[in-house]
Amino acid sequence: MTDQELVSQIAQEVISRLRGQLSGSPAASPAAAPAIQVSDAGDYGVFSNVDDAVKAAAIAQERVAAMSLDERDQMISIIRRICLERSEELARMELAETKIGRLDHKIAKLTAMRQVPGVEALRVAARTDASGLCVIERAPWGVIGMVLPATHSVPTMVCNAISILAGGNTALFNPHPAGAKCAAYALKLINREIEKALGVKNVITTVSPASIETAEAVFHHPDIALIVVTGGPGVVKAASKSGKRVVAGGPGNPPVVVDETADLDQAARCIIQGGSFDNGVLCIGEKQIFVVKKVADAFIEAMKRAGAFMLDFAAVEQLTGAAFTYDGGGRGCGRAHVKKELVGKDVSVLAAAAGVKVPTGTDLLFGETKEDHPFVQEEQMMPFVPVIRVGCIDAAIEAAFRSEHNYRHTAIIHSNSFVNVTKMAKKMNTTLFVHNAPSTGALGVDGPGYFSYTIATPTGEGVTTPLTFTRERQIAFGAGLLRIT
Repeated sequence: MTDQELVSQIAQEVISRLRGQLSGSPAASPAAAPAIQVSDAGDYGVFSNVDDAVKAAAIAQERVAAMSLDERDQMISIIRRICLERSEELARMELAETKIGRLDHKIAKLTAMRQVPGVEALRVAARTDASGLCVIERAPWGVIGMVLPATHSVPTMVCNAISILAGGNTALFNPHPAGAKCAAYALKLINREIEKALGVKNVITTVSPASIETAEAVFHHPDIALIVVTGGPGVVKAASKSGKRVVAGGPGNPPVVVDETADLDQAARCIIQGGSFDNGVLCIGEKQIFVVKKVADAFIEAMKRAGAFMLDFAAVEQLTGAAFTYDGGGRGCGRAHVKKELVGKDVSVLAAAAGVKVPTGTDLLFGETKEDHPFVQEEQMMPFVPVIRVGCIDAAIEAAFRSEHNYRHTAIIHSNSFVNVTKMAKKMNTTLFVHNAPSTGALGVDGPGYFSYTIATPTGEGVTTPLTFTRERQIAFGAGLLRIT
């Protein structure tokens, strides 16, 4: 038998064994791990300090790393089932605590967990030649520290839990204080059911009460292997000072371009669907519209036909006064900042702030502004979208680029010109680029993308999957060594 034939034979045997592991064969399961009774120890993953939470997650991680992919998939199925069966309960709890968003959309965000990739996203590669065999597999990081936003507390936690468990990790979640109670409640439900089914405790943990101080402790804890942050630039900057690898979901201010070739009615429907989702708090949601002036009037009429309500100049200015504060004390004196009181609030609340009444069932407000308007330049996270007229497609793309502030997060275009679409895609260079669809299409909701609540734009990983939370491990078998029996 030649060296090449020998190596090929061994390669086939190794790959066959790997396939056995991927199919969840008994040999891949933890050795004789007996099921344990559910107890109240650790209160199902909720701890009073970071050290205890990390220690518990580290113990669990050894078990999770030793599991077959079938067993990890069983944990993921439990998480998805809880999100489906208790979606309304968890959505109501989060809305009551955070007072951000819409109940129907919060329910949808939880039922969408079936679209989050699980163990099927993992893959093992092998290559062989006369020199030997190389197997490349995905290895866990260990205990991952994760910071959650107030805007999507439970959905971000369960989405990331699916990914980190698929990769063989466990996690300590530090929620935003405004959404900490609902996150802890959901975490308890998940840990309790996983412990019942698989006999492993504390696969995800949290600390109560959560705070900025506990987040800092997570960032600098020696047994936290990787940090994942979903939030504003401040928390991303703090995490980056830890000296550890950080996967960061940063800010976005997604612009929309509508050119003269677009199907205006379709564009209007898509913009309303994406821009109003959960009252505008999605980081991928349509935040400002640049429309070519040749079709601007027709587009505005299309928006009205699709159910959006247009504010006149005075109403837009009144809403602006209610929505922003400024570093220098007044408009034009410094950078604008969105008031938290209006973030994620219903259209009726914004309409009252603007001094108008809107028909029941209105999902989105819009109005014309200039490019330098605070609603254009700041990520406002509310169901109002400014419309700006521009002279041509090139001017629209340039204005869209300026308003996105090079976050490289998300951009949207409605056009039937392949040239215009390509030109904008190259200029924007965003992680997500959406053509003739609502922004949610980028994440697999009425579109071809896949689902995640952590979109890592500052650190470049993009839409996170289980692969994001694994390390690449390469195993090399030399041809001479492989002859030994």
